Amino acid sequence: MPRATILLVDDEKNILSTLSRALRVEDYEVDVAGTAELALEKARARRHDAFVLDVNLPGASGLELIERLRAEKLGGPILVMSGQGSIETAVEATRRGAHDFLEKPIGTERLLVSLARALEFEEVQEENRALRERTGVAAGLLGESAPMRRLREQIELAASANATVLILGERGTGKELVAAAIHAGSKRKKGPFEKLNCAAVPADLIESELFGHEQGAFTGATQKRRGKFERANKGTLFLDEVGDMPGPMQAKLLRVLQEGEIERVGGSELVRLDVRVVAATNQAMEKRVAEGLFRADLFDRLHVVPLRVPSLRERSEDIPLLAQHFLAIACAANDRRDKVLTPGALAALGRHDYPGNVRELRNLVERLVILVPGDELTERDVRAHLPARGGGGGHYRPGVPLASMLDEVERDLVLRALEHHQGHVTRTAEDLGLERSHLYKKMKALGIRRGAEAEDD
Repeated sequence: MPRATILLVDDEKNILSTLSRALRVEDYEVDVAGTAELALEKARARRHDAFVLDVNLPGASGLELIERLRAEKLGGPILVMSGQGSIETAVEATRRGAHDFLEKPIGTERLLVSLARALEFEEVQEENRALRERTGVAAGLLGESAPMRRLREQIELAASANATVLILGERGTGKELVAAAIHAGSKRKKGPFEKLNCAAVPADLIESELFGHEQGAFTGATQKRRGKFERANKGTLFLDEVGDMPGPMQAKLLRVLQEGEIERVGGSELVRLDVRVVAATNQAMEKRVAEGLFRADLFDRLHVVPLRVPSLRERSEDIPLLAQHFLAIACAANDRRDKVLTPGALAALGRHDYPGNVRELRNLVERLVILVPGDELTERDVRAHLPARGGGGGHYRPGVPLASMLDEVERDLVLRALEHHQGHVTRTAEDLGLERSHLYKKMKALGIRRGAEAEDD
């Protein structure tokens, strides 16, 4: 098997021929292109482990090509060649993202050494990214309660297999973190981890998102595009909110799971893939199957290894540990370095039932960090910022101006609406009866960052 796939880009055919032959002798797989436009097309259609390209190309230059490859995250390290080598060109190429600069005529040994070093550097970078991902996943699955210890054991067992996994749990429990942990602990950890929220993609676009499309397949399809399945080849595809997948797509997903191949929209070629699917839902799937809203055969295919993520109510003993962890994150993100939660505050946090689960706890802690003056976050502060119940007096604080309390109430309502719609801004705006632009302005005025809980749609 070839060690890596290289895309050579040069408008001189003799250079392409010479370098291609030298690379193939060293067991590399080689693609070639004579223009930046053709190189982009090939890079979009297939992942390449490295690029070797000339600066001077007809049409778009090699420097422009570097920017496009980097902007679209289309592959590995880039080596730049030039017959008119200069310090300025080398610096500019490096600034735009090139790993090394090679002056023509290029010796075969010089190219092979530079390419090997670039690929080795990329591998180290990937290992570092995987380490950071695993560390982040571990932090997201904090907790020493019996349900969490059991879940981590199940994740370890599921990760070592290759079967389809269905993650079940209420909204806000951390199902995506579980999926990431499965991938990070599997033999596919060096492969891609692609994600798709089935509830967030319009029904008429989800097929293209999953399977990709050919150029001209529909209005607006100006070029061939790889879908999530192709991008996840040799890795893991996480299908969030799979219970909300439209009926027609359920049949197509079932066929892909059975056959292991996809067909791009507008195409006729079958593309063979090796993808592990991990799905998640907060729906009662047996009920949806019984009501005819979800295919029973697809449910059986997805339900090979079921994992249930416990609600925060089921592991309330983990709340103090999680709260301290979220406090550190919120303080760092909002430049509030010296905030502390008093024992009374931790006790008050532990008594709340959290219908929004871990996500609601994280938002509540960040709200306290931003809105409470002083270094200590007390039990009184927690009670004042918990969602109002019954008569709605939970936001009243003696001595605080009405305008400030109204801002706090409004911020709390917007945050809870975003939690309910899993960060989907358009659906949140519709639910609140606001224009999307109006909601964005309100979020900015209330200090709600567009982060993990409020992503762009």
